Amino acid sequence: MNEQVSSVGMAAAQPVDADWWRGAVIYQIYPRSFQDTNGDGVGDLKGITQRLDYVAELGVDAIWISPFFKSPMKDFGYDVSDYCAVDGLFGTIEDFDRLIAEAHARGIKVMIDQVLSHTSDQHAWFKESRSSKDNDKANWYVWADAKPDGTVPNNWLSIFGGSAWEWDTTRCQYYQHNFLTSQPDINFHCMAAQDALLDTVEFWLKRGVDGFRLDTVNFYVHSQGLEDNPPSLPEDRNSPEAPAVNPYNWQDHIHDKSQPENLEFLKRLRSLLNRYPGQTTVGEIGDGPRSLKTMAAYTSGGDKLHMCYTFDFLSPIFTKEHFVARIKAFEAIVGDGWPCWAFSNHDIVRHVSRWTTDGDYDAVAKLASAILLSLRGSVCLYQGEELGLTEAVLTFEDLQDPYGIRFWPEYKGRDGCRTPMVWESNGTYGGFSTAKPWLPVPQEHIARAANREESDHASVLAQYRRLIAFRHAHPALIRGSIAFVDTPDDVLGFVRAEGDESIICLFNLGSGPVSVPLPAGAVVTPLDGHGFTASLDAATGIVSLGGRDVFYGRIA
Repeated sequence: MNEQVSSVGMAAAQPVDADWWRGAVIYQIYPRSFQDTNGDGVGDLKGITQRLDYVAELGVDAIWISPFFKSPMKDFGYDVSDYCAVDGLFGTIEDFDRLIAEAHARGIKVMIDQVLSHTSDQHAWFKESRSSKDNDKANWYVWADAKPDGTVPNNWLSIFGGSAWEWDTTRCQYYQHNFLTSQPDINFHCMAAQDALLDTVEFWLKRGVDGFRLDTVNFYVHSQGLEDNPPSLPEDRNSPEAPAVNPYNWQDHIHDKSQPENLEFLKRLRSLLNRYPGQTTVGEIGDGPRSLKTMAAYTSGGDKLHMCYTFDFLSPIFTKEHFVARIKAFEAIVGDGWPCWAFSNHDIVRHVSRWTTDGDYDAVAKLASAILLSLRGSVCLYQGEELGLTEAVLTFEDLQDPYGIRFWPEYKGRDGCRTPMVWESNGTYGGFSTAKPWLPVPQEHIARAANREESDHASVLAQYRRLIAFRHAHPALIRGSIAFVDTPDDVLGFVRAEGDESIICLFNLGSGPVSVPLPAGAVVTPLDGHGFTASLDAATGIVSLGGRDVFYGRIA
């Protein structure tokens, strides 16, 4: 341990690459489900530290750890009751400090999840705020009087169902909650509340974190006029931000989120991070059809967020046309901003289940990983996707997620993507815990346990490792430009270019073979090291791709 800590100190003395995040591969860890070390069926910080060698061997640049702060766990850590304390369920602050040191010793950056838009109703700030209308924190949350007939202030809805307003019997007012009733929204029009939030961010900066994933970053500020939201267009109601059975998407959310004042807070946040060179931010944008425009506003100019991701590729759509349309729109709209793409996370059905129609999960997993790791921008991988894990099918009795319980059975919630990691095919509960886990370990996941895939050169895990190494070996894939090329149906094609390196990337989204002519006059040399088998006939300039195959070639 002393030797590792010493190496961290040596690394700190080296020049800081302030732009390390551009093109970085970030691995999301959902701590409840990663590794349990104390036998309570829930993952913990020591478990993350224990598995850092696995993460390092994967080859990622950073980890993003979902919330581990003190919380009543009504929303599994996204309801924070103390921003500066580690919940005992996950360990201690000393466990976190050791995790940071061990990660840095392996060259892995550490990002943590900051939930700034709301707190738990058990947070000391909210307890004081709700105690009266004239206490020091009375204006720290979004409070509003009832209408003359006692009904809610407006028509705003909660993502978790029902009205976004909850009556408080002490203040005899309503408070806003975009999520659970136990997650009151902070009033970002109150500068004292902003200051307090920034202080909690700095607390973790001083402990050595390298960045923050910002939950629901466009939800921070509401319209003080409390105007009703208008109805949305029917074609805009299929966003993955909310399931179809939830009327949340029936509104055009122009007043309850994404307000222009949010830009000023993001500038304050960026100013704080600029005092700690090398730190970064990635924001989660859920803004329906305006998501890309919101991403542009939040990442442009170099004075707000470093990068954002949207729900564009968290949908069930897996077509060439969708990739081309969304990426072209981003390139046209965002300008000097920077994206961070993701195909899966802790809130969405795993992408191999969303996108596989014929049962060949491995082929789809490998193809999707190649697309993701070839896009212009940074990328987030979600724990288990490197094993090709599918969405778990759970019974109602197994559910823990209040969102799924609320909308069952048409919407089954988020538990299916949060089941424990499988480490050992012969281990108790897949090597995750010695006790019954908080969510079941699906039997079909056992065959994909990490110990099995590590010894299989043809596994999804082996392919992820190859592709991440391949990406790191080619600057054009990390920070290069992107330009699409004409290709047949089902084949996504683009060129990534940086400096004197240009790479053509072809992805066959179909299950059958296809021949693709290279652009006229292009002199291309096939690249290897990525694990796919497509071939080039140099005489004809034709690339032969098998079903769900990939071709990479260097353009002279």
